[in-house]
Amino acid sequence: MVQKKLSSRLFTVQGQCHLQSPPGLRGGLGGMAPSDQVAEKQVPPEPERGRELKSWRCLVFYLCFYGFMAQMRPGESFITPYLLSPDKNFTRKQVTNEITPVLSYSYLAVLVPVFLLTDYLRYKPVLLLQALSYICVWLLLLFGTSVLHMQFMELFYSVTMAARIAYSSYIFSLVRPARYQRMAGYSRTAVLLGVFTSSVLGQLLVTVGRLSFSMLNYISLAFLTFSLLLALFLKRPKRSLFFNRSAPVRSGASPSELDQMNVGPGRPEGRKLGWTLLDTVRNSTLVRMLWELGDNLRLPQLRLWSVWWVFNSAGYYLIVYYVHILWNVVNPTTDTTTVYNGGADAASTLLGAITSFAAGFVTIRWALWAELVIAGVTAVQAGLIFLMYSTSSIWLCYVAFVLFRGSYQFLVPIATFQIASSLSKELCALVFGVNTFLATVLKTTITLVVSDKRGLGLTVHEQFLIYFAYFLVMSAAYFLGAVLVGLRHLREGRHQPLPLAQELRSPEEKAAHLLSVQPAALPLATENGVWATGPAPLGQSQQLETKA
Repeated sequence: MVQKKLSSRLFTVQGQCHLQSPPGLRGGLGGMAPSDQVAEKQVPPEPERGRELKSWRCLVFYLCFYGFMAQMRPGESFITPYLLSPDKNFTRKQVTNEITPVLSYSYLAVLVPVFLLTDYLRYKPVLLLQALSYICVWLLLLFGTSVLHMQFMELFYSVTMAARIAYSSYIFSLVRPARYQRMAGYSRTAVLLGVFTSSVLGQLLVTVGRLSFSMLNYISLAFLTFSLLLALFLKRPKRSLFFNRSAPVRSGASPSELDQMNVGPGRPEGRKLGWTLLDTVRNSTLVRMLWELGDNLRLPQLRLWSVWWVFNSAGYYLIVYYVHILWNVVNPTTDTTTVYNGGADAASTLLGAITSFAAGFVTIRWALWAELVIAGVTAVQAGLIFLMYSTSSIWLCYVAFVLFRGSYQFLVPIATFQIASSLSKELCALVFGVNTFLATVLKTTITLVVSDKRGLGLTVHEQFLIYFAYFLVMSAAYFLGAVLVGLRHLREGRHQPLPLAQELRSPEEKAAHLLSVQPAALPLATENGVWATGPAPLGQSQQLETKA
């Protein structure tokens, strides 16, 4: 159902890459940090710096306020009990096997087109599309009467999910790279605060205010209409990451990562049209990026965390999609004041934010211990899923779900860092896009086999038993991988520790590190004439920020 996708707001494809932009480099890299347009360093006059600072603050406030208001949907946590209530009177089988599976199918269908349109249309039109789709979701929810109406509701919600990348990418297109890290922190805080506030407000209105689910959805519709008005006044950026790149850099400026990739020889005179088209395809930006990505896939840690991203994310979102139906099975009450779905969502959001923050302080040798950590966390998740499956206490079910989400959010920033630390911004976006697409394909396949009425059509309890086995198998596979890594380490006798943030670096980047005069950050590539720096090690970014 719609309300179980709250966690998908926490990470996006391109936004994840930008979150890894240089932490603690408030003033750039000194002599190696040219401006966006020219390579010369120029200190703006004091009045201009003052106007720029004021403009920056206004922009940050408006973007964060919009990000906060876009999450204000207090009725989202209570959509499943609303559909199963006498107001809508859908059966649990209809919700489980006919309505909810449509979300996975439609999300797979719209993910790639929305991703490409987001960059091609330069973000703002897609943000408007997202706001309009949210309004359509709640209009269908309030006035729809048939299963088909609810299936269209899931279709529109899948558009909003796919369009979430627009906000996380949009905010970085309007600020300078030196401000990426702070902008990422502000925007992420605004989104998490919006999710938390929305869940708490919904719970208070139901439990204390004793509002009906219908009235709660009308309030959500009002908030969404207001967020659409805010989106109308957003500034449309002039550039984007792939299709609308800045003009070629001038003399003395550094080329972008894409410009550094080999383009290949020019076409000789008299060459046939077929060869011309072949050269065009071979020399296109996407093909060059795919070739570059193929070279990077030889890095074992990049492969490991990408595999984790695909398989664990697929299982995680299946749990999030169906857990509200399970709660209704465990606690089939008609007293709306005793439904605490909003409180559970708020607690899981808060714990997810805390564990994500705590992950930044984990400093271990990931090349040696990654498989073991993933295996341990996945085993805990399997146990929590089994508890949700077997318990008859709604409170134990709530607690298990909160811990399940918190454990997943603990590994997400670690995986993000490990994947992104050896990649340029463009390749980072491509890797996370490919990982997300593969996870969606896997999730859709499982949904078709397990949940859909055209497949096995299992009840929600039976589905959770399948998901428990899924996570248990993943945990066993990771434990086996950890044993093999440990045996190989002992056999090779390599006891010297690797630098924590450099385990994924390619030979060229390691050579660049040896020549670097900046110990706090390393130039990975250049983007639009500005040195793009690699992220600092997890757990050390706070120290670097104080030193910069």
